[in-house]
Amino acid sequence: MKVAFLGTGLMGLPMAQKLLEARVQLIAYNRTPEKLEPLKEIGAEIAEKPYQAINAAECVILMLTNAAAIYSVLLSDRSSQAVAGKSVIQMGTITPTESREIRDAVVAAGGEYLEAPVLGSIPEAQAGNLIVMVGAHQEQYQRHLELLKHFGPEPILVGSVGTAAALKLALNQLIASLTASFALSLSFVQRYGIDEDLFMYILRQSTLYAPTFDKKLPRMLDSNYANPNFPTKHLMKDTDFFIEEAKAASLNVSSIEGVRKILEMAMKMSFAHEDYSSIFSVIKSGEN
Repeated sequence: MKVAFLGTGLMGLPMAQKLLEARVQLIAYNRTPEKLEPLKEIGAEIAEKPYQAINAAECVILMLTNAAAIYSVLLSDRSSQAVAGKSVIQMGTITPTESREIRDAVVAAGGEYLEAPVLGSIPEAQAGNLIVMVGAHQEQYQRHLELLKHFGPEPILVGSVGTAAALKLALNQLIASLTASFALSLSFVQRYGIDEDLFMYILRQSTLYAPTFDKKLPRMLDSNYANPNFPTKHLMKDTDFFIEEAKAASLNVSSIEGVRKILEMAMKMSFAHEDYSSIFSVIKSGEN
């Protein structure tokens, strides 16, 4: 089976590389052509236009920024004509509502659609250890399981289209909320002159501990947010998605709206392209 991989950014590139390592035939497209060079060097075919990649493949994997990019790349006039008879696997982070709308457009164009968003960052993508969550029919899931296993050892069928997208947003909400809570507590103990190692020693022994705290601690202590696996602007986008869908589900979103304000301030403080742990600097600054 030949796969078209559309979107080779921070996560898309190592995911596409995993397919090539497994000797999957790959044709890749990216709106910024320079990002395709590492794939070209290891044997990927390169498409200048998205419809060329879709035409050449049986299965299309999407790892694009948002729904607008998906519509532009996959469902423009020329590309949508190429979708007929193809399997489209959407692996980026979009809302459940958007995912179902894109499914309807793909089906109307004569293709089939499933969603398979992933949890993890660049190291997990490089190792093939992402958590893959699938929204599809059982038969679709079984038919694409071996392909999805290149990205993570145990792709999990969550339910129909929309459910995996919703689960991904729920988990990314935790990324934002946990990081903001940890950053606030760390700032607080620093203000009171409490040794940071002592704080972490006690935290690690408690049920409050989450491994992400130790992952982000060095960045926070050093104010080093360069070379991010997950930039602040992407967490901001996903937080907005979560708030939109949670409001539609009649949930109280006051807590995450507070975190969103911190993320917004981080964007204003030029941390948009830096690691999202930069929200520590916002909290520490006392800016509101």
